[in-house]
Amino acid sequence: MPAADSAPLTNIGRSFLSQVHAMESPNYVSASHELELFQRQVADRFHDLSSVPCEELLSLPWVRKLLDVFLCCQEEFRVILFNNKAQLTKSPLDRLIADFYERSVKALDVCNAVRDGIEQIRQWQKLLEIVLCALGDSNVNNNGSESCFRRSLGEGQFRRAKKALIDLSIMILDEKDSGQALAYRNRSFGRNNHSSGHSKDHHHRSLGHFRSLSWSVSRSWSAARQLQAIGNNLTVPRGHEVVASNGLAIPVYTMGCVLLFVMWALVAAIPCQDRGLHVHFYVPRQFPWAAPMLSLHERIMEEWKKRERERKSCCGLMREIYQVEKCRRLLSELAESVEFPLREEKEVEVKQRVEELRKVCDGMREGFWKGK
Repeated sequence: MPAADSAPLTNIGRSFLSQVHAMESPNYVSASHELELFQRQVADRFHDLSSVPCEELLSLPWVRKLLDVFLCCQEEFRVILFNNKAQLTKSPLDRLIADFYERSVKALDVCNAVRDGIEQIRQWQKLLEIVLCALGDSNVNNNGSESCFRRSLGEGQFRRAKKALIDLSIMILDEKDSGQALAYRNRSFGRNNHSSGHSKDHHHRSLGHFRSLSWSVSRSWSAARQLQAIGNNLTVPRGHEVVASNGLAIPVYTMGCVLLFVMWALVAAIPCQDRGLHVHFYVPRQFPWAAPMLSLHERIMEEWKKRERERKSCCGLMREIYQVEKCRRLLSELAESVEFPLREEKEVEVKQRVEELRKVCDGMREGFWKGK
């Protein structure tokens, strides 16, 4: 892990130690060292997270690393509280700790929504496996081995793959676009296109079925509003609060910022109901971990704005989601353009696209489902 820059660490140490200069007991000196060490460790970890190149940011390995960082920070914060139990019931620390616990409970709701988003991705994976089976080897397995393709691909295989791809579109696209996907599905498979009530009801039930596989939260629940609730009243401790808490107000504030950022990043990366990233996020730059955290916030916001402009992978910014959407789009366009009997050069192109999809699926399987 890279060493933290000593200058900002010295500044933050000076900023709150100067406010409690009267507390010169050996116990306080030991406590202040523990608090400075916590600040430095948080800074080191976020420097590590922010040092990744653009192609690795918001990738599945990066998200796993983000969660590891949070768990490490949370454990070190727990140790600090355990070592200072006598202070926890005194004002103002009792109020600050209660506020942090309330934020943690709100964060659990975000975690539940993220879990639902991961379950939605699991449903995508099943549809992608159908595409791999239809256009690749009939014995596609889950051990990551290379695919062996059939010598020729027929119309039946393409019809099966197209059906899975359009079902995937229904799950990925937002509700406005999903109606277009359903109409496209009717045209693609030559179904009776009479505008009967039965047909419409069937399509609405189909779309609702996909949603029920992914979302267990109420339809009125909002990830954006929940993030705002977590960030409410998250303010830098005042001088008298730092003094009265023997400096412990600082790590409580630090952990509150870490909690808010991690929940915000998870909502950015993984499909969540009513995603929205415009959450007020301000951290004074004198904290040693502020610069890397704010840098990550800015980079993720830029990526979100870019995807919004391009209307790509708006359901989640995770790199693997973008890759799934790209493979889905290219394979769908390719499947629509083929003519039978399939020309050799077109079959080669299909095989290349399917192999790209297989690699994406292997990466998601390794990252999400390993050990399950």
